[in-house]
Amino acid sequence: MSFKWLVAAAMAGLTAMPGIAQAESFSKLARQDYAVGKLTRGKSGAYGWIVSNGSKRFFCRLNVSLAYVNKKEMVSLTSSGRIVKLDRATFEASIGGHDPSIPQWSDLQAGRPKPADVGSCAPVR
Repeated sequence: MSFKWLVAAAMAGLTAMPGIAQAESFSKLARQDYAVGKLTRGKSGAYGWIVSNGSKRFFCRLNVSLAYVNKKEMVSLTSSGRIVKLDRATFEASIGGHDPSIPQWSDLQAGRPKPADVGSCAPVR
């Protein structure tokens, strides 16, 4: 029996097992009209959003390390869940100007993330 065959058999068994919850992508959930809640902290302390359709709920992790607060301030989000305030002018001077890929903190807090701002989504039990 080859190693490739064993791996294929194990993968087939795992995907066929009933009752194992599967992770979903935020883009797929958004296309299926799941509602996005306000930014919250999960059981692990990580920031993210509860995305639900009434019967199914997922916790989608925040996949952002920086966000604009206003014209003078930014926040940096650490992996441990701390929020550190930054001076926006100093940051933008160091990178050469405004970065349009950095989201607004108010949009993230209100549950209006872009797909790029969201990491993996795991079922909530």
